[in-house]
Amino acid sequence: MDNGIRVLGAMKPGYDAVLSSSALDFLAELHRAFESRRRELMEARAVLQQKLDQGFVPGFREETAAIRGGDWQVGRIPEDLRDRRVEITGPTDRKMVINALNSGARVFMADFEDANTPSWSNLIEGQMNLTDAIERRIDFVGDNQKVYKLNDEVATLVVRPRGWHLTDKHIQVDGDPIAGGLMDFGLYVFHNAARLLNRHTGPYFYLPKLEGAEEAKLWDDVFSFSEQRLGLEHGTIKATVLIETILGALEMEEILYALRDHVVGLNAGRWDYIFSIIKKFRNHASELLPDRAQVTMTVPFMRAYATHLVQVCHRHGAHAIGGMAAFIPSRRDPAVNQEALAKVREDKEREAGDGFDGTWVAHPDLVPVAKAVFDEYFGDKPNQGGRWSPEQVHRAEDLLDFRVPGGQVTEAGVRNNIQVSLRYLESWLHGTGAVAILNLMEDAATAEIARAQLWQWMHYGAALSDGRKLTAPLVRQMAEEELDRIRQEWRDPDAEARLDGAFAILDQVSFAETLPDFLTTIAYQQLE
Repeated sequence: MDNGIRVLGAMKPGYDAVLSSSALDFLAELHRAFESRRRELMEARAVLQQKLDQGFVPGFREETAAIRGGDWQVGRIPEDLRDRRVEITGPTDRKMVINALNSGARVFMADFEDANTPSWSNLIEGQMNLTDAIERRIDFVGDNQKVYKLNDEVATLVVRPRGWHLTDKHIQVDGDPIAGGLMDFGLYVFHNAARLLNRHTGPYFYLPKLEGAEEAKLWDDVFSFSEQRLGLEHGTIKATVLIETILGALEMEEILYALRDHVVGLNAGRWDYIFSIIKKFRNHASELLPDRAQVTMTVPFMRAYATHLVQVCHRHGAHAIGGMAAFIPSRRDPAVNQEALAKVREDKEREAGDGFDGTWVAHPDLVPVAKAVFDEYFGDKPNQGGRWSPEQVHRAEDLLDFRVPGGQVTEAGVRNNIQVSLRYLESWLHGTGAVAILNLMEDAATAEIARAQLWQWMHYGAALSDGRKLTAPLVRQMAEEELDRIRQEWRDPDAEARLDGAFAILDQVSFAETLPDFLTTIAYQQLE
């Protein structure tokens, strides 16, 4: 196009409404105003990673101590975001959007990030589905001819765009690919801000993968720019920040402060948080984590992370939202179902007891379980926002002591990580970014843990619980055995090529000399 914008993705029916000339012009404005800062911040990430690789240990920032000690408060929280006791998350396919909005949860986080394969069709049709949902014209007919439509009462819609590290190869501005986060945010807010306000809600977002206050400030400036450009009152756009990196956890208050006119809360994104610890401290041989199943929210450093988040949020008038329990119910196996419900209930009771204002679930059947727990704790209040103790002080050392009492690396844990990596990548390459695997809901975050642990254990020759040393040849042998096991189980010719692609990606991200930053940036190269 002669205005410097090129759309390289195929234009299917209905896409022109999403990719209108005015919407693309808005994307170009965002790109030209903020792309250089985004790149600088990504370069700063790389520089800091080099320092971490050389042994640097981060902590609370001395120059921002006044922010951490201040009595400032975040801005006004909209009425439909004051009660968030249960939130359901998932991708933006049509059936999922309807079921999630109808689930009984207070909030639906529609995900363009970790639960979504960022294929061109998923991204653009996801935008179409969200606009149709806002306009209440969305429906879906299943293979069994069942018709899905919206209920009269639906969840509040919150959208998660992609993180700052991702670009999209389908839209270029002045010859450069646009940032995935700016594309997802820009298209949604441009088309829907007025629609949402007319329905007495607003443009609400979840912000992923932030590693510090400067990255949060970039989003804050994007919000202010967009409000001015679209004629919105300052502070109309509201965001919840996922604290899912160890560096972000060390700057929770600074992140809130940077976004204080636009932020409403923080979320404990536990799975990406564990992955971040492995990645950031990849050269620290002393920081080996045990099997993923043993790194629970009850181990000391995860307890410190969760309780610190509640304290920070409630001190500054923001909401603290708990994380995702990976267990999912089974409608076919009563024993599996009973175990899953019990584990989810236990997880949510711990969160509610810690003072969280809500929690995440991945399946509609878990909404009543989580809701019952938080109903008991909330009573007639919409949240637990006034609950914090000035005497409860967390040190950076509490967040950075990654010891797991009694933790072990087991052969079963190695094989589980291989299974999760291969099955998830096959699904991701097929266009589905959230999938049930071995009775757990897996998305990009949990797959990142799986492949990163394999790298970490091999790189440092972790000792298995049976005494064997975990070497690359041993892991490769296990990987080939698990691949054959999946093939025998599936016997699906259509999946063969994707399984081969998944195995190649696993080889690239787990057997490399240096741990790659993100699984999805490498897998993205295989998408059209």
